Parts: sequence; structure tokens; C-alpha cells
Amino acid sequence: MAAVGGMLASPVLNMVVKQIGAVIGGQITLQKDFTKDLRKMKMMLESVAAVMKDAERQSIEEREVQLWLKRLKDAMYGISDMLDEFEADTQSAARKISLKKDLLQLASACLSVCPKIKLANRMKEMREELKVITDQHKNFMLKPGTITNELKITDTRATSSVMKDEELIVGRTNDKRDIMASLSESNTGRITIFPIYGIGGIGKTILAKMVFNDAQYKDYSHVWVYVSQTFDLNKIGNSIISQLSKEESQLTERQMIHNSLVELLAGKNILIVLDDLWEDNASQLDDLKDMLKVGEQSRIVAIVTTRNEGIANKFRTIKPYKLAPLSNDSCWIIIKQKSSFDSRDDKHEVEQIGKDIAVMCGGVALAARSLGYMLKELTSDEWESVRKSNIWNVSASEYTDSVLSSLRLTYSYMPSHLKLCFAYCAIFPKGHKMVKHDLIHQWNSLGFIEETNIFSTEQLGEKYISQLLGLSFLEHSRLHNSATGVHHEDFTHLTMHDLVLDLARLVLVDEFIMADSERSNSERRSCRYALFNDCSKKLESYTDYPAKIRALRFLDCGRIELHEDAFSSAKYLRVLDLSECFIQRLPDSIGQLKQLRYLNAPRVQHHMIPNCITKLFKLIYLSLGGSSALMALPDSIGHMEGLMYLDLSGCSELEKLPESFGKLKELVHLDLSNCSNLTIVSESLQTLTKLEYLDLSYCWNIRELPGHLGSFMKLKHLNLSGCGEIEYFSRSFGNLES
Repeated sequence: MAAVGGMLASPVLNMVVKQIGAVIGGQITLQKDFTKDLRKMKMMLESVAAVMKDAERQSIEEREVQLWLKRLKDAMYGISDMLDEFEADTQSAARKISLKKDLLQLASACLSVCPKIKLANRMKEMREELKVITDQHKNFMLKPGTITNELKITDTRATSSVMKDEELIVGRTNDKRDIMASLSESNTGRITIFPIYGIGGIGKTILAKMVFNDAQYKDYSHVWVYVSQTFDLNKIGNSIISQLSKEESQLTERQMIHNSLVELLAGKNILIVLDDLWEDNASQLDDLKDMLKVGEQSRIVAIVTTRNEGIANKFRTIKPYKLAPLSNDSCWIIIKQKSSFDSRDDKHEVEQIGKDIAVMCGGVALAARSLGYMLKELTSDEWESVRKSNIWNVSASEYTDSVLSSLRLTYSYMPSHLKLCFAYCAIFPKGHKMVKHDLIHQWNSLGFIEETNIFSTEQLGEKYISQLLGLSFLEHSRLHNSATGVHHEDFTHLTMHDLVLDLARLVLVDEFIMADSERSNSERRSCRYALFNDCSKKLESYTDYPAKIRALRFLDCGRIELHEDAFSSAKYLRVLDLSECFIQRLPDSIGQLKQLRYLNAPRVQHHMIPNCITKLFKLIYLSLGGSSALMALPDSIGHMEGLMYLDLSGCSELEKLPESFGKLKELVHLDLSNCSNLTIVSESLQTLTKLEYLDLSYCWNIRELPGHLGSFMKLKHLNLSGCGEIEYFSRSFGNLES
């Protein structure tokens, strides 16, 4: 399939146009000439934006247009970086002036002028580069678009689980019946391993869930393990142990895992789903089979889903079940459901078009669901455009490319901001459970959420999530109810189908890097988003992050020691996610990240946070939750005036909040739960008039709250459970959530 990275050019351009507009109309003092230059640049980009739809259409088949879109996108990021840097320098200069008011006026003027000289030089370079790029587009004879074909966000609610279940079983009733019959006939030995195999997106996992929740297995203990492409026998074993014991297991020794499984599996009937198995090494598969056999007098039924027929034949005790593609009629039924076809006034006009589109889904339910939801808001002419799109002609002979073509077509109709939000999800590994509110904060930190006077960024983020759920580009995770053995939707965690993640990484292809990817230094330097999963040593080797990196995430790193200069080169970093690491201490170089908006660093092992963290003036999200050794916050934390979200939950050694805490005027969310040593909640807390969420649960030693709690006019959630003497204060807030 042709590279689709150029399809991100349009949303990045739109984001930069809005950023320029914000700078022109913002609080930054610009010289008249600079304002004039920015206005000209904005007008130039708006002219280019008008032809982007035609450019994306031509880029499907024309390599030159693809390259032009990539150059344009890189230039847009360059402009954005320039404006961010100028704003940071200006703010830094202003703070130096305010802190040293006795300096000579000349010195203050120098501090103010230096960033502007820097901007003038960068502006000249960007104007010249942009002129070359914009002149090139004239050679392609691109036509301005007269109408937009972007989806409109009209329904902000996520699809209900009842309707979702009805959609998912379309065309699979006979499959479930046959599978249940096969399992019943083989119910004789100690262990039954039953693979379901077929192409990706066809519905293997959904069918496994249908069996998993069937009443036939109501007396079984239930375990669901997502295996994925990275086969880790210890992880599989620990997952089984955790679900059966209902306690987190992180055993590292194979013998300890074996002993625990012997005890937990003994004498029980257990239904296990091993979802998305890719491992084809016979020895590894034999080890997995042996792991499942350890329980004495136990009855194990293991359902395995895999795309590979060879794996299904290697890892089985009974004949595997090949899941065939859905019929064209079934795909049409799904499209009708998702597009609200029966309520359309023009349904007779578009019916045949819809049936033709259903054929193009290739029998894949995922493709039918995403296309159906997209078609819901489109006119009959736009349905016809979908049917005739030349995206279907690109490498459609191969199955995976055929499915990706349908997903790519859906992606092309997304609003610009939603394209950015979706593509960013490429930074997460396959099968990862994304925390919904954290994801929204990351989108906001990267400038993907468009601000309005009507909705907050949190509300807009929820809307974006709902849209992606409707398109089946995101899915709710599933929670297991141990009492009923049934899985329910988890509305706080999100997952992404492997094929959808493949599309996200195609879109982000030249901007995303994994630690183990084989890219040249020049390719690494252009990356904006990174996922590192190799932290077996000091991070000295990561001091040369791609200089333009905007989001950095670490995966499964355990206990790591960050080098003092670990972040010295990442001056454009906006999102730093260390949530899966035990950090020995945050390095001083953290204070150099002037653009950082989001810092998630729970479980810091040191008793102090470096004072330089208060230089992060743009930080809006800070999570230090679980840092049990943390004894004090920097006295100057009040300098972080833009901070909106602060999580200090589980900081059990923290004794008091600094007096400057009251300067955090923008704080909306404050979590101090399980800060059991906290004895003093500063009186300045009452100045946090924008606070909506306050959690003081299990702060055993707090005896009183600030005197004027009535100043918390916007407070919607106050949790004082486990606080003994101060619990009665919650009664004075009649409309609070518990």
C-alpha cells in the first residue's frame, strides 16, 4: 500500500495556521514587521490549505505529490517549533525582568529584544523555505476545494454496549454454534486447546468473547490473556495468576510461576482465552502447553485466536476452526446499522451504492463498521464518491492492503483535529490499554484539541473519543466480573485493533520511532514521536534524542536511572510519559524542557523533586502519584502558574504543601489521596477557585481544612473518605460527587 504519511500534512497545516493566529492575537508583544510577516505567512498557508484535498487525492498515485506533502508537513512543524521557541524565550525574558526590577532599563530592553532578533532570522529562513514549497504546488495544477467532506461530530455519546453487541454478532451465529459443539464433543481430557484462525479484523476475538460469556461456562473460572506479537511466557503466566488470585503477580522466576499455577489450577474448571497468538516456534508453544497442564484434577479449556493456520495446527488438541470472511450481505447489514440507513430519506437512492461498498469490505467486520459510521453523515453524492474513490485501486489485490484501504478511506473523511489525535495513538504498543483521561491530556498538550468558548478541553476530548469509538478506531477495554464470569466495558481504558494501529503507524510513518527500529540518523532526526522499550542500562545512549521530538514514552522499563543530561537535547518535548518506570530520580535536565506540557512520572524513588521543575512554565499536567519516598515539593512550585492537573496520590512521606501552592490559580484537579503523612493543608489552598476535583481520601493526619471552603465554587468532586474527623465537611457541599 502506498505510504500515507503525507495525509497528515493537512491537519498539521491547519494546526499551525491556528497557532499563528493565536500568536498574532495573543499576549506576546511583537514588533510591527513581525506581525505583518506572520499575517502574510498565515494568508499563504490558508491558500495552500484550500488545495489540500486535491493534493491528498493525487498523492495516492503520484509520488511527487507525496514528497511535496511531506516537505510541506516538515515546514509546518518548523514554523510551529519557531513560534514555540520564541514564546518560551519571551516569557523567560519577561520573568527575568520581573524578578530583577532594579536592573537598568537598558538591560531589560536587551532581554526583550534578543528573542525578537532570533525570531527575525528564523522568520526569514522560514519565508524562503515556504515560498519554494508553495511555488511547487502550482506545478501540480491542484484545484481548490469548494466543499468539505469532513465528518461532523453530531453525536457525542459512545455507542451503547447493547447495540454494539447486536452489531458484533452479525453473521456469526452459526460459527458460535459450531464452535460450542466442537468444545462439547471434546470435553473429555484434562486440557482442550481449540484455535480459531482467520484473517485480521474478521471477528476472531469477538467470537471468542461470545463463547467466553456463554452460560455453558458459567461454573468455570475465567481468564483472558492478550498475547500479541511479543511472546512472553512469564507475562502469560503472571496474567493467569493475577486473574485467578485477584492479586497483581509480577513473578520473575519460571519455577515460582509454575508453583503458583500448580496451586491455583488444582481441582478447578477454567476457561482461558489466549487472544492474538503469533508465536510459531514449536518449543515455545510446547512450553505454553506444559504451563497450562500443571493443575492436578483440573479441567482446562483454552480458546486461542491467531491469524496463522500453521500456528493453529501446532498449538491444538482438537481440530482448529477456520473463521471465514463475512458474506457481502452481512457486511451490508453492519453498514446499515452503523449508518442509520433505515432513517435516511434517500435510502432507496443510496442502497445499491451501499451494497457495492459492502463488497469492498472483503468480508471484514471492522471495515464494515468503520465505513458504516463514516457514511452516516454523508450525502448521497458523497456515498458515490466513496464508491468511486481511487483508494480502492491501490494494492487492493492483497488482503491486508484491501482492509487498510477501507480504513484509510474512513481516515480521509475525519476532521483535521481528529486525524492528529488518531495518528498519535501509534505511540502506544499493540494491545495496550490507554487511560482515557491521560490520552486527552496528551492530545491537549500537543495542541490537537481545538479550544472553544463553549466546551472545555476535557469535554472536547470526550467528543473526540466518542467519534473514534463510533468509527471503531478505538474500542473500550473489557473488565472481567469475577462473580458472573462476564466481561463488561471499561469506560476508563481504551484499546485499538491491531489493523487500526497499523494504519496509525502508516500515517505517522516518518515521524514515529521505536527504540528497536532500524533507521538512519537522518531519519531519526525527523521523528516527532518515540516509544522506547529498551531501558536495560543507564539512559546515556538516549541523550541524543531526535532534537525535534514532541512526545516520548517508555515501555516496560522497570527500575531505571536517568542520566543527568538525559533530556538536554529534547528542547521541543511536550509530552514525557514515564508511567511504566520506577525512576531513581528526575535529572536536572528536566528543567530545560521549556515546551513540556505533560509529565507523568509516578513512582519516583528519590525524596526530592529537583527545584528546576518549577521552570516548566507551560506544564499543565503533572503526575507524581506513587512516589512514596517524596518528602517535599519545591518551595517555588507556585511559579508553575499554568498547572491544571496535579496528582500526588500515594506520596506517603509528604508532610505539607508549600505556601506558594495557592498561586496555582489554574488548578482544576488535585489528588492528594493516600498521602497518609500529610498534616498541613495550606490556607492558600482556598485561593484555588477553579478547582473542580479534590481528593483527600485516607489522609489520616489531616485534622482541619482551610477556613473558607466556600471559595471552591466550581468544586464538583470532594473525597474525604477515610479522613475521620474532617469527613463531616463534605456535607456542606450538596451537589458533590462522592
